[in-house]
Amino acid sequence: MYRKLSRAWGRQHWWPAESTFEVIVGAILTQNTSWTNVERAMNRLRAANQLSINGIRALALPDLEQLIRSSGYFRQKARRLKNFVEFLDARYGGSLERLFATTTSELRAELLAQKGIGPETADSILLYAGNHEIFVVDAYTRRILERHEVIGPGAKYDEIRGLVERALRREDAPSAAEIVDPSPPIVHPPSAMSTVERARLVQVYNEMHGLLVQVGKHYCHRQEANCEVCPLRHWLPDPLKK
Repeated sequence: MYRKLSRAWGRQHWWPAESTFEVIVGAILTQNTSWTNVERAMNRLRAANQLSINGIRALALPDLEQLIRSSGYFRQKARRLKNFVEFLDARYGGSLERLFATTTSELRAELLAQKGIGPETADSILLYAGNHEIFVVDAYTRRILERHEVIGPGAKYDEIRGLVERALRREDAPSAAEIVDPSPPIVHPPSAMSTVERARLVQVYNEMHGLLVQVGKHYCHRQEANCEVCPLRHWLPDPLKK
């Protein structure tokens, strides 16, 4: 699946952001909403010159709520952003460099201990902001792998994550020149964070997550799957093949 998609579509330029902290903010805001709504909230924070650790720290909670209103559940998310900065200040002196110098397992446990940060958000922060070798499992990943009978319907998050990580251990990051599909899905423009140099496996996990998101958005819909035109149709179980 990874080889097929990466050779067809090339790099996905995910996560679209201009700074490490923007990735963290986006990972928190994207819970239970679309990326379009997150971008609106991020643009408002940026326009107000508040899309920074100092900005989130200094903003009054009601003002932060209004700036991120488009992201949905804005009161909860404003509190989570405040909580993250408080955690960063108390544990790491406000330093993202010190935060991400922590081992993956230790930092993951610390992130999961923060209210409102679950496995998907924690792993998004680790992979996309911190360049840690960890795969992010989202609803698209689960749906695609279930329909291809790679996992069962009751598979746990960490079970899926471990399976994908083991499968991709020896893979290489796709070349920027590799795009063989004449009409690939639209990707985000390259950004400061999407083009940063990463270790091989970090880039592979990054790309696989982005590629599965594209499959989920364009082919493997929740209600009705377009299996007959999906690039992964050849790996479907026989009864489902078109």
